[in-house]
Amino acid sequence: MKTVTISAGHEANIAHAAEILRKGGLVAFPTDTVYGLGAVYLDEKAVLGLYTAKARPPEKAIPILIASIAQMDLVSLEPSEYARILAQRFWPGPLTIVVPKHPGVPRAVASETVGLRVPDNLVARDLIRRAGPLAVTSANLSGQDSLVTAAQVLEQLDGRIDLILDGGLTAGRIPSTVVDCTGEQLVILRPGPLALGELQAALR
Repeated sequence: MKTVTISAGHEANIAHAAEILRKGGLVAFPTDTVYGLGAVYLDEKAVLGLYTAKARPPEKAIPILIASIAQMDLVSLEPSEYARILAQRFWPGPLTIVVPKHPGVPRAVASETVGLRVPDNLVARDLIRRAGPLAVTSANLSGQDSLVTAAQVLEQLDGRIDLILDGGLTAGRIPSTVVDCTGEQLVILRPGPLALGELQAALR
């Protein structure tokens, strides 16, 4: 496989990336935190390709990026009221909200629950609007640091993925905060830009 890098600054290139995704390809692209590696979430073969490309352990679930809160119900099943409040308050932004998954979400993406996020990046949201919700993991080899430039992604994943959308240096430097919203209390599963106190304050 030859990995191609193209600029994210042209609408035609984003449309091309979306076409590759719809055909089962893997595309790396900038988000508001780090570069992500995505596949159409309903394409189980493509999602399994994410694990292969990253050498990622198969037991680790993959979050889904959506373009807006309106898409939440496509991939989740009866999210709690406070999950919706957090989504309204912090999306788009660096918060991944774990909710019960929709039955239509393939097991290759997640088992019982799924992490959802709307990225605060116009390129990412445009790509998702064109291709549909994406199963997205950080665009790096498993166990390595998350990457913030297209050149870094190419260095690690060259020959493993189809396309890299080069959007320059990402605005963030660390992955999103991951919060479990399936129980009675919020539980931080991965620390990130948003602290637990900020999330709790939004619910008062």
